[in-house]
Amino acid sequence: MNGWVILVDHSRDFPNAETPHKVITTSDYLARPKLFSTGGRAKIVNLSRSYNYQSNGYYASLLAEARGHRIIPNVETMLELRERKLYEQSLPDLQEALTAAAHRARADETTTFDLLFCFGLCLDPRFETFGRLLFDWYRCPALEVTITPGKRWRIDRLRARPLAKLGPQEAEFFRDALHRHTERDWRSPRARAVAKYSLAVLYDPDEALPPSSVETIRHFQKLAERQSVDVQLLTKRQLAELAEFDGLFIRATTSINDYTYRFARRALQEGMPVIDDPVSMIRCTNKVYLHEMMEARGVPTPPTVMLAEDEDLVRAEKLLGWPMVVKIPDGSFSRGVHKVDDFAALKALTDKLFEDTDLLLAQAFMPTEFDWRVGVLEGEPLFVCQYRMARGHWQIIKHGPNGAREGGYRTLDIAEAPPQVIEVALRAARAIGAGLYGVDVKETPTGLAVIEVNDNPNLDHGVEDQVGKEDIWNRILQWYIKRLEA
Repeated sequence: MNGWVILVDHSRDFPNAETPHKVITTSDYLARPKLFSTGGRAKIVNLSRSYNYQSNGYYASLLAEARGHRIIPNVETMLELRERKLYEQSLPDLQEALTAAAHRARADETTTFDLLFCFGLCLDPRFETFGRLLFDWYRCPALEVTITPGKRWRIDRLRARPLAKLGPQEAEFFRDALHRHTERDWRSPRARAVAKYSLAVLYDPDEALPPSSVETIRHFQKLAERQSVDVQLLTKRQLAELAEFDGLFIRATTSINDYTYRFARRALQEGMPVIDDPVSMIRCTNKVYLHEMMEARGVPTPPTVMLAEDEDLVRAEKLLGWPMVVKIPDGSFSRGVHKVDDFAALKALTDKLFEDTDLLLAQAFMPTEFDWRVGVLEGEPLFVCQYRMARGHWQIIKHGPNGAREGGYRTLDIAEAPPQVIEVALRAARAIGAGLYGVDVKETPTGLAVIEVNDNPNLDHGVEDQVGKEDIWNRILQWYIKRLEA
């Protein structure tokens, strides 16, 4: 069962004639646990008349999750929409987007009014971008938003609107929105018919230094076909299509403040296996958090001083000496990492960086010819590389006005790498989770030091897989397959 299924309390609520998809009653779904036991994961839209606790609609979504089906809305969404205190954590983001949309459209409403959103779409095109964010937070077929205009527009209430309580025009709009939400499957139902599972790969076609090139993803696609996994590329504008897939592989540079985190969070809500998962992203993208976690687990790291105020600069000078390295919490690909040679340079740099963050990291400068990178998947080594410093630079990537310049690399068989490097990398990665990580380790005469743990490490065909070849990609595929079959 790879198509969509519509659940209704009574067959007259949404007749089969109004949709090309199968319509069944919630009572039939609840009574027949093996209804979709073969042919893939069913995708279900729950149009029950009530989502109240312990109603048929509630139990349908609850049991759908237990049966491994993907369902809209899920129980978490039903519960959060019951009362304001449960959904108020989303209101700052939603109200900011709503206000921005209203200002762009020069909206002139002055009194409180209601807006209906169906699968993120709205009859009023002015609020299209807000609707997408709303559906990102709450994947509910129909949501009514009560809004009070002002300098900052306010959301007074969110509530699910049952199909049975929509007026004629609203019901027609709902049917159109449902069609648009599922039209990809309606348009090409054979696209993934031969594949047992489907995997979305999120990438950014405009990214200068992506974790995997498009050519690499195409290589991965070909290997996945052999294991009956259909791999499709998604961009940041295709969040609404994510629910059509069984899993998500993020191959764009991750950040808590952008679309990559929203995709990861959505995948988790849908019950999908995902690399990188939201928790790993939170832990890995912040170097302050990483340092604290590594220190608590006894993982060796460079001598480090947390910088929050001027007196910390003096302490850093005494403990670390010159030169030292200063890092912003959430830099990536060598960005946001600075080397300073004296106190005046340190003061000037931190004054500038403190405009955007309350905390910085100062670390002892540890010059090496290369950094070890150990790829770790599910707590076990996946690949080992040496990344050499960019020519004439102290980092593996040198950023300049004409772009970035990288140093060379050497890929090793895992058995050839120093066992102590593998061991410390595994300790660091296992402290984060059971996903895919890249652990950077410096090897110096005084010992090893973990520099950072990356939640979306580079994986490029011909580089990281130079030794492991297809086994690298097959292990990643098996990571997904194992979770889907479980």
